Amino acid sequence: MPIAAFVRIIRGIFFIIFYHNNHTHHWFRQFFTVSLTQKTFPAGFVMNSNSIKPEYKHSDITSRIIGCAMEVHTILGNGFQEVIYQRCLALEMQGQGLEFIREQEIPLFYKGINVGTRRVDFLVQDTIMVEIKALTQLEDVHISQCLNYLEAYNLDIGLLLNFGSRKLEFRRLTRH
Repeated sequence: MPIAAFVRIIRGIFFIIFYHNNHTHHWFRQFFTVSLTQKTFPAGFVMNSNSIKPEYKHSDITSRIIGCAMEVHTILGNGFQEVIYQRCLALEMQGQGLEFIREQEIPLFYKGINVGTRRVDFLVQDTIMVEIKALTQLEDVHISQCLNYLEAYNLDIGLLLNFGSRKLEFRRLTRH
């Protein structure tokens, strides 16, 4: 077979797969991501040696939350607004049986005087604060914001999840 004919066949296949219509593209994407999207993340799931260790406080809950976030990022990838990831994460956590409150508004006090309110993206199991970002890169200011939230909400553990990078970024933060 001449190379030119081979190239035309390959181009035709890619045209059918990627450009023919949205249904074909959706089928193609599903076909190649099914092994990733059907993963389940049981309680106590540990991703690697640098991830959350079982001896950490509430690691059973935080690992489940991170598993849900990984599922969302696997399916959506990066590039969406924060609110989209928030809605999808809510669906995943609900499916995993995690109790949560979305956009919990909590008053902030300065020297005993109420100076306003802040909203945390999720308060999970009344113990874990989850803050979502959709940025290309996390910066120190985002970590500081989450640490301030932990202090203001009188919580010990928080997760900062960034869906904006090519791979899901997460930070486990503690108040103490």
